[in-house]
Formats: sequence, structure tokens, C-alpha cells
Amino acid sequence: MSSHPETRTDPRTVLPRDVPITVILTVLNEERHVAEAVRRALLQDHPGPIEVVIALGPSTDRTDEIVEKIAADDERVRWVRNPDPRGATPAGLNAALDVSTHPVVARIDGHALLPADYLRVAVETLNASAADNVGGLMAAEGITTFEQAVAAAMTSRFGVGSAAFHTGGTEGPADTVYLGVFRRAALERVGGYDEAFLRAQDWEMNLRIRRSGGAVWFQPALEVSYRPRSTVRALAKQYFHYGRWRRVVMRRHEGTASLRYLAAPLAVIGIVTGLLLTPLGLIWPPLAAAIILPLGYVVAVVVAGVAVVGRGLATGVRLRLPVAIATMHLSWGLGFLTSPPDLGSASENFES
Repeated sequence: MSSHPETRTDPRTVLPRDVPITVILTVLNEERHVAEAVRRALLQDHPGPIEVVIALGPSTDRTDEIVEKIAADDERVRWVRNPDPRGATPAGLNAALDVSTHPVVARIDGHALLPADYLRVAVETLNASAADNVGGLMAAEGITTFEQAVAAAMTSRFGVGSAAFHTGGTEGPADTVYLGVFRRAALERVGGYDEAFLRAQDWEMNLRIRRSGGAVWFQPALEVSYRPRSTVRALAKQYFHYGRWRRVVMRRHEGTASLRYLAAPLAVIGIVTGLLLTPLGLIWPPLAAAIILPLGYVVAVVVAGVAVVGRGLATGVRLRLPVAIATMHLSWGLGFLTSPPDLGSASENFES
């Protein structure tokens, strides 16, 4: 990304209440949601100027037509082409950054529904915390029964671990946050998004911000609605790629491994080991005890899903929760274990 010296701010500088803000997003086949996402960004109660810069990927639906009309009707909205032929997220975000000018940058996505006070609270939090990036909750909300089960799994510690932007918590320093509202100076300091990270780019850049001396701050009042995947297949694909790219972060950046990220791969290893060893019990009976590994996991997921995570939810949602949780765990773990060593290289292809 290019530098705009006239907009640099020191992380300790107090921002004026009416500081100009750039909202950036990159879109690909978002004809259903992009107009509302932009409308919500422009209807903020923030007292200062707001501009929206949209990077257009190679959509096959009416996304481009919709965005071009929005930009023609409202001078606060601009669009650029995503230079990545696949429409990869980090390249699009960097392209939007390069043509923007304001000293605060809010990253959203094409189906983010910002509450009206989002940017105002973000600026207040940037000042109070002296952080480089502030963000809050990914408020998963489902419509169908399965989506509601996925939403419940995504907001539970059993489903996704202890990440505050999923499960909530008290305000304070964090490894990463959902989306993010940044001081431009911090983005320029670390060189923007690393375009090698086609997934996990937020986590990876927040790591670089923290290692450069900056702070990332979780503010639970910053809550953005998120629509979960609607099918088991789509959910499995999403979490499979999450696991693959989290492994890339761990390869690239030493010291980022933790038990939370290793739990799902260990569960996959335990289940597969148990399924392979159990039949050998016909030859050597003690090996039959290995069935405890897969059976124990199934029992834990069913009990946690139906009786713990699903407490108070409709019966149909509770019954689908074990499927949602197991899909998330096992897909993430399998993706992590099978992550190719060259994933993240310039030659690596990506399937969205």
C-alpha cells in the first residue's frame, strides 16, 4: 500500500470526535447484501466525514452494476478494481487503502450490518485505549434452524474456543478482533495486509501490529451482525480453509502456536487413531479400547451441544448443534493437518 504522509497519526494522538473515516471493503458476488452494507456505513451517527471505498472482484452476478450505481448517486462512495484475478480479500483491501485518504480506516465486508453508533464508539475507544486497532463481536445470527445452530456454536467456547470476538468478554487487549477500525499510521507502519494470506489475513496483520509495538483492543460494544453458513458442506469448507491458513500463520510467525489451535487437530488424530486401532482388537484385544477415542468425542459433542450450548434454544436447533460443532472442529483440524507447505506462496492457487 502507498503512504499518505499528510494523514499520519501517532498511536498516542487523541483523535478529534469528527475525525474523517474511510470505510473499506472488497466484494465478490455480493449482489444481495452490498447495497445494505454500504447504506449502514453511510448512516453512522459519527459527526465527521465518511467515505466508502469498494474494491470490486470478478463477480459473475450484478455486484458491479449495483456498486457503480451507488457510487454514481453518492459522491462519498468510490470503487476500484481488485487487482487479484481471483478477487482475493487482502489485495482488494490494499487497493482500497491505496486510494483512500482519511486518518482512520474501518474495514467491513460485503454483508456487514453496522449498528448506527459503530464508528463513533470505535473512535472513542481508539482514544481511550491508545490502540492501533479496535473491534468487537462477530454477532452470528441465523435464520434457518441450521444457521441458528451454527450461530450458537460460533458464540460458544466449546465451538470456537476462547476468542473474545466470538464469545464476548470484557474490554481490553486482544490478539485479534472482528473486522477492525484502525489508525492509518498503524496500517502504513506494517505495510497493510499481507497478500499471501488469502485467509487469516486479519489475524496475521494484527499480529504484526502487536509485534511492531502497537495494541489491538477488544470492545464488546462494537457488535456487527454476521450470517453463518447455511449448509454443512459450506460450513465444512469454510472451517477447512480456516484451519489450513491458521497453519500458515504458525509457520510464518514463530511463537503463535497454542493449545487452543491444536485442540481440533488433536481431536482428528485421536478419532482416526481410534477408528484404525479398534478393528485390530480382534487380533490383540487391548487395542479394542481405542474405540473410547471416537466414542468419547461423539458423547462430548452431543452432551455439550444439546445440554450445554443449546440450553434454552428450540429443539430443532439443539438437535443440529452437535452436527454444527463437529463439522467446525473436524474440518478445521483436517485443514490444519493437511495444510500444504507451500500454501501462501505466490504460485499457490486458492479455491474460495
